[in-house]
Amino acid sequence: MHINSGDTAWVLVSSALVLFMTPGLAFFYGGMVRSKNVLAMLAQNYVTMGIVSIIWVFVTYSLAFGPDWGGYGIIGTLHFFGLAHINQAVPGFAGSKAQSIPPIVFVIFQMMFAIITPAIITGSTADRLKLSAFIVFICIWSVLVYAPIAHWVFSPNGWLAKMGVEDFAGGSVVEMNCGIAGVAVAAVVGRRKGWPHESMTPHNVPLALLGGGILWFGWFGFNAGSALGANVLAANAFINTNTAGAAALLAWMIGEKIRTGKATTLGGISGAVAGLVAITPACGFVNLWGALAIGVVAGFVCEAAVHLKFKFKVDDSLDVGGVHLVGGIVGTLLIGLFGSRAINGVNGLLLGGNIGLLLHQALAVLVTVVYGFTMTWIIAKVIHKTMGMRVTENQENVGLDLSLHAERAYEFGASLGVMIDSKNQ
Repeated sequence: MHINSGDTAWVLVSSALVLFMTPGLAFFYGGMVRSKNVLAMLAQNYVTMGIVSIIWVFVTYSLAFGPDWGGYGIIGTLHFFGLAHINQAVPGFAGSKAQSIPPIVFVIFQMMFAIITPAIITGSTADRLKLSAFIVFICIWSVLVYAPIAHWVFSPNGWLAKMGVEDFAGGSVVEMNCGIAGVAVAAVVGRRKGWPHESMTPHNVPLALLGGGILWFGWFGFNAGSALGANVLAANAFINTNTAGAAALLAWMIGEKIRTGKATTLGGISGAVAGLVAITPACGFVNLWGALAIGVVAGFVCEAAVHLKFKFKVDDSLDVGGVHLVGGIVGTLLIGLFGSRAINGVNGLLLGGNIGLLLHQALAVLVTVVYGFTMTWIIAKVIHKTMGMRVTENQENVGLDLSLHAERAYEFGASLGVMIDSKNQ
């Protein structure tokens, strides 16, 4: 195995960037909930970092990337349990796919993906999810949902990968997977009290924009790091990521302006996230024009999609389905149109390719959505029936920060009291 120090350094830095995305996500979500629930939102994301970090190195890495069990491309074995045999090359990465980084570095990089994926789900159930039940959910979901789909797509031995499905950085494994899971859990947990009739506007839009900016920053590690080397492919993924995010930001704001007469700052950063989601599977397979088109389509489509929850009466609180599920679908399918052999992979329909790639991408969408929704719904339903996933009505009224954590994000009353005392002296 040839180890390249430059590639190793880049993937380690990218790993840190991807981990930083989870606190960014926490602030992005935290700014969008009501002030009485902001710490609970942050807690769920930070707890996810702790739990998945442990599960990954002992179990789920091996299931996702270990030697294929039975040769069917469905799941890996526990060959790498507890990082045993860690100096062995990652199965399937041979020939043109051979890695130039130590296997332990690949473990670290992929761990960050496994962390942020269930963290994204928390946006769907904001303001009402019981932390203890969420912890149980993460443990089970990581093993039964995330690991198999990661094996199917990310492992060269996975059945979808062997079929020719292209997913550079996680359109199916991360984005569609967490998006459909969020919808499933929201359906099981039920709507927030008062939704959709009561106003539940974001309590701190600047905080959400700061979190969104951190996500954009970290996404360069997410996508360009998936090249697993400091090379031209990483540079293409980098510029495509930024281009799609920028285009989607503008498209969302234009769509919002047409629909409501106003373009909002929260809409702008939501559009950027939608574009970054959509380019995730495609960033290493399309050229700059393809990235621009994907960003524009994602911005308009996701802006329209976030309103579907009212039609279907599913309280997806922070639009995980409308942004991550729909954005992931858009990016995954459009590879079949804009894929470029000059960048990586094969040509899509618009560059002279045949319909085969598009059909493979559509199959990946179908399988991810059906398996992800079904398994997530079953897991959530069992937990909800046994220990309950939702806080009590009184806890929801008081707010999760006080009722679950005995903390407040903001002590405005105490500050005001100090000011009054100082004036009276």
